[in-house]
Amino acid sequence: MNTLVIVLVAAVVLIAAYTLYGRWLANKWGVDKEALTPAKRMKDGKSFSPVSAFTAFSHQFSSICGAGPVTGTIVAMAFGWLPVVLWVLVGGIFFGAVHDFGALYASMKNNGKSLAQLIEKYIGKTGRRLFLLFCWLFCIIVIAAFTDMVCKTFMFTPAVDASGAATGAIDFTKSYAAGCAGTISILFTFVAIAFGWAQKKFNLTGAAEFVTGVVLMVLMFAVGMQFPVYLDKFQWFAVVMVYLVFAGAMPIQMLKTPRDYLTSIMMIVMIACAVLGIVVLGVNGQATITAPVFTGFSTVSGMMFPVLFVSVACGALSGFHSLVSSGTSSKQVEKEQDAVKVGYGAMIVESFVGILAIIVAGIMFSTMNTTGANGAAVGTPFQIFSRGVAGFFEKMGVPVQVATVFMTMCVSALALTTLDAVARIGKMSFQEIFSVDDMKHAALWRKVVCNPYFATIITLLCGYVLTKVGYQQIWPLFGSANQLLSALVLITLCVFLKVTGRKNKILFPPMIIMLCVTFTALVQRLIAMIKAIQQAAAVEIPAGQTSWGAVFIANGLQLIIAVLLIVLGLTIVVNSAKSYVKSKKGSETEEVAKA
Repeated sequence: MNTLVIVLVAAVVLIAAYTLYGRWLANKWGVDKEALTPAKRMKDGKSFSPVSAFTAFSHQFSSICGAGPVTGTIVAMAFGWLPVVLWVLVGGIFFGAVHDFGALYASMKNNGKSLAQLIEKYIGKTGRRLFLLFCWLFCIIVIAAFTDMVCKTFMFTPAVDASGAATGAIDFTKSYAAGCAGTISILFTFVAIAFGWAQKKFNLTGAAEFVTGVVLMVLMFAVGMQFPVYLDKFQWFAVVMVYLVFAGAMPIQMLKTPRDYLTSIMMIVMIACAVLGIVVLGVNGQATITAPVFTGFSTVSGMMFPVLFVSVACGALSGFHSLVSSGTSSKQVEKEQDAVKVGYGAMIVESFVGILAIIVAGIMFSTMNTTGANGAAVGTPFQIFSRGVAGFFEKMGVPVQVATVFMTMCVSALALTTLDAVARIGKMSFQEIFSVDDMKHAALWRKVVCNPYFATIITLLCGYVLTKVGYQQIWPLFGSANQLLSALVLITLCVFLKVTGRKNKILFPPMIIMLCVTFTALVQRLIAMIKAIQQAAAVEIPAGQTSWGAVFIANGLQLIIAVLLIVLGLTIVVNSAKSYVKSKKGSETEEVAKA
């Protein structure tokens, strides 16, 4: 099938959904154009800082659109491209965008409260503590999966001899694109800080702001192409972890806000390039999907229900998005009507990125094996996507190395931006678990564990330990935890909408479906890991010992986390259900400050 048709249909459907359904939701829930947002009413120049609609959108989009829409869709291609396309469109419109917009709107209507604070208000203090622990565990999983993927994308390729044995040297030809992208990613941090300084110093807005950002990125790209950095996976682990420690401690306006702005420009250019490549190839009859339309309801990965729905999280529905919506975006939206653009709109664009990833993988299917030999993909999803789009441009005369570096830089920058956001959220969740109202007179141990650097390092260390498993093994657990988080958020939103007298029935279908999906996936994952441990423990190695140690790292850690997630999830669901039944419709009266 010609992919140009899929792109056009998907674009029309998503634009129509935003224009019709997104705005209908805004009217139904009572978005007030005259209301003063928390960003204006509580402006402090730190957490609360009103920004333009595009800047707020940039922050939301760049934070949520990391590795997910590329990784999940490519992994799920094992079921064929049609089920993945349908889930991305249906899930993005009726599940994910509603979830993201709802979390943002609820936070804005509650003085920019985080999701944990909203849960304390509507569910109770116990629910808040349990949710914070759940959230922290989830952040550890995200850090592990994304860090492993980024480092494997940037690492050099070892040189091999004629027999295929490693020589101990670096294959500079194969490693060039990864090395350049790695250099650019390091430079990006300093460029973002410089751009943020220039924004404030010269009060840059509009065209001047955009042009300055583009010029800085072009210079960054040129330098990176000339000075590639060749590091192995573990050296990149160290670089990423050090970056996250300092990035998490910096004020959001110093690094994250300008980085988000620049990343969004990169992402828009990347989307435009991918679409242009598909259009050109489609017109020439070269953009035909070689992947199967549908392979069946069962693959080596498991049954379509629940595997498809937890593999494709970002791009369709992702609980992580709610942490961004309520954690930072709600404190930056300048006008209440911008919430639709930021919350619903960013998710719709992310769904389109997911569609592009499906198309790229579908076109490349004849040359890359999605299920791979023994179920392994050929390269990381970043590399598959980057090579695919670069191949489009090679046919149009663009040097393949330049195109590959640019595409790798774009998707990796998004992943690093997401890692920045997750590290911050994980740090804050860890702090809130142990914090008390009177921290000034708290015990010494409590002050230590609530220290921002201590909380950041502990969170990153736990994430690093889990990277030993590898992102391929972590992804199912990440997907399950992510979708369970989305279901918990939808429950909280149901209570919020009920007590404020708003319609909440549209949230029940996605909430019930995702609860069924996630608990099924977690239980299946738990059973699979128990079986793997039992089988490995029963096999003796030559020395007469078992392979228990290696298998425990690969499966034992996931088993422990899966059990914790199930217990925490069930407990929060029960508490939330009780709170929903006890709550009275329209019992909460809003005091809306007008502009």
